[in-house]
Amino acid sequence: MPKKVVLFSLQTFSTTGGIQKMTRTLAHSLYNLAKINEWDFSLWSVYDSNKDLIPQYLPAENFVGFNLNRVKFILTTIFQSKKPDVVILTHINLSSVGLLLKIINPKCKVWLITHGIEVWRPLSRVKIGLLKHCDKVICVSKFTRQQMISRHQTDAAKCIVLNNAVDPFMKLPDTFAKPGHLLLRYGIAEDTPVLFTLTRLASTEQYKGHDQVIKVIGRLKQNYPDIKYILSGQYDHNEEIRIQKLISEHKVEQQVILTGFIDENELADHFLLADMFVLPSKKEGFGIVFIEALACGLPVICGNVDGSIDAICNGKLGRAINPDDLAELENALTDYLKTALTKDTRKYLQEQCLLHFNEKHYMENLEKLINNG
Repeated sequence: MPKKVVLFSLQTFSTTGGIQKMTRTLAHSLYNLAKINEWDFSLWSVYDSNKDLIPQYLPAENFVGFNLNRVKFILTTIFQSKKPDVVILTHINLSSVGLLLKIINPKCKVWLITHGIEVWRPLSRVKIGLLKHCDKVICVSKFTRQQMISRHQTDAAKCIVLNNAVDPFMKLPDTFAKPGHLLLRYGIAEDTPVLFTLTRLASTEQYKGHDQVIKVIGRLKQNYPDIKYILSGQYDHNEEIRIQKLISEHKVEQQVILTGFIDENELADHFLLADMFVLPSKKEGFGIVFIEALACGLPVICGNVDGSIDAICNGKLGRAINPDDLAELENALTDYLKTALTKDTRKYLQEQCLLHFNEKHYMENLEKLINNG
């Protein structure tokens, strides 16, 4: 009997972030599995409109955008509730919908995907209720799985780890030269050592570690006077003021380049421009940006107190450090800077990343989960 699988999302195509990227890859994988297995698959997105769809991920007939119409979303869920065999919720904030589905159609398998900070905190009764009654909790990392069990006493038997995969449509390099147009844009010489961070820069989320890197750049410039630190990502006004103050305090105005938002089309080129990706964060559920950097052959330094460890394969593909230890961060960066990054090293990192975090492997694991109920 063909399965009907519905993926519920808050937002997938109208903005870009880690959860949105993960959902796009998940939707593409489920769509392809549906074609192979003759399942019925669709993606429902609460905030997106139909015109937001990026059609390379799935056709329009497999997508419904509710354009912020929550009433229509809930009513559609109620009237269609007896049809799905499996419903996958991509965010804990869809808990009320998941519980509603279990009440109306107890035979429907309801899965919840858990990422990071959205579940590493006290949860409402509705959210705890979903954790109790859902059929699977898909955790993007071992760390998140441990958090679900220890914080919320979620049944360990239904907590499954499914690491994220590299977006199948990400433009990946086959040569590893530094892009000339970016060297020109930022006024950087080809042999200049470049550190790169890409993250959301929000005044309410001061755990990403970019401030630690700015402090360490103040020390590194003594031995590497031409070093550059490209700090990218959309920022709010308060965070811009805080960052500029840090830059001034540590006298690294000549070293730090604050770019703001980077378009997806230029992402791979920025990874190629850099010699090291550094994000010593404390609260990454997994960190898709780490596998994006590695897929472009860029070495990674991350924090060792969150889900980042999974993204670097427990240290095989990168270096995890204590994000609060400036000396450890400085030593890690210095170790990498001592040896020039070669094309062979970059090629090796890319190959190893794609070996572990490719969509084919991701699809195989998804298929097993669905077929095994």
